[in-house]
Amino acid sequence: MALVYFAIGIPYIHYWQHDKRNVNIGFGILYGLTFFFANFGPNTTTFIVPAELFPARFRSTCHGISGAMGKVGAIIGTIGFAWASKNRPDSHDDPHPGRMTWALVSLGVMCLLGAAVTYFFGRETRGRSLEDNETDNEMDGEMDGEMDN
Repeated sequence: MALVYFAIGIPYIHYWQHDKRNVNIGFGILYGLTFFFANFGPNTTTFIVPAELFPARFRSTCHGISGAMGKVGAIIGTIGFAWASKNRPDSHDDPHPGRMTWALVSLGVMCLLGAAVTYFFGRETRGRSLEDNETDNEMDGEMDGEMDN
């Protein structure tokens, strides 16, 4: 997603430079790819990873909280993008290309930050069964209890 946002944002002014009525096919394809790749990144960390990580007794509650936080982030991102790309109130033209470039590039940076946080702070569950993850959670709790004694 970050690469697509950079590909849209950095040359944004060139997409709409010649004829504003002519819909640029390349821009449309790249913009569509952002939604396509959204299902591989943010949706995975919001829906699949919580289903694998949380202990069975808390899974539905924690899964709901993860989904809710994903929706809150989407609302904040949408409002922030609208604010960042907004033109002056007295102008009826399209958003200023410089502001739109800044907004799209900042979305790409946020994608990279999200990937880094997920990579460094997420727990790897590949090749492990849900029972193995459950056992790890119980052992972590026992270890914490032993340290308190």
